[in-house]
Amino acid sequence: MNLEQARFNMVEQQVRTWEVLDPRVLSVMEETPREAFVPPSHAKLAYADLEIPLGYGESMMRPNVEGRLLQALEIQAHDVVLEVGTGSGYVTACLAKLAAHVESVDIHQDFTQAARRRLREHALFNITLHTGNAAEGWKAGRHEKYDVIALTASMARYRHVFEQQLNVGGRLFVVVGEPPVMEARLVTRLGEREFTHQRLFETCLKPLVGLEARPRFVF
Repeated sequence: MNLEQARFNMVEQQVRTWEVLDPRVLSVMEETPREAFVPPSHAKLAYADLEIPLGYGESMMRPNVEGRLLQALEIQAHDVVLEVGTGSGYVTACLAKLAAHVESVDIHQDFTQAARRRLREHALFNITLHTGNAAEGWKAGRHEKYDVIALTASMARYRHVFEQQLNVGGRLFVVVGEPPVMEARLVTRLGEREFTHQRLFETCLKPLVGLEARPRFVF
């Protein structure tokens, strides 16, 4: 398989056609070897239009969703980013190439360890990885607030805890809802108590551990 051609095709045929037109995002996705961040058993599917399983019921997002996430956040070179859900480390790598520093947290320690190895192999050192539960926000990092927060998993009901960790002018990407249809949103902090919520697109992501839908009881 010609991986460079597959990467180019992914960007042009999947990501760009999903209204991802930011040249910085397209460039980052075209230069980041996604095959290095997928489980070896799925390496041939690295550029396919599907979610790739990682274990524990978790999976990588489809490339077009990753592209929309990166574009919506309008990441600047001076931004400090919090990523909730390190997963394979692929989105972490893309964020790190766009921002000044990325803090990323995952509840699964082996995900953190594998991502750390992959990111170091690609000489990405402006990243701090943590293992922990960030369902109620993340207070154990180097920063109290962030310019950008990216949740790579969904929440059944919107929770305000993450928007409170934004700096003024900061942006939060989050997917809210329950299967089969969820809604990606961009939340922007305009002031200490003022936020805007923008609906972006419909999608479906695995829930963040601790923020799953509550069971419904029928009597």
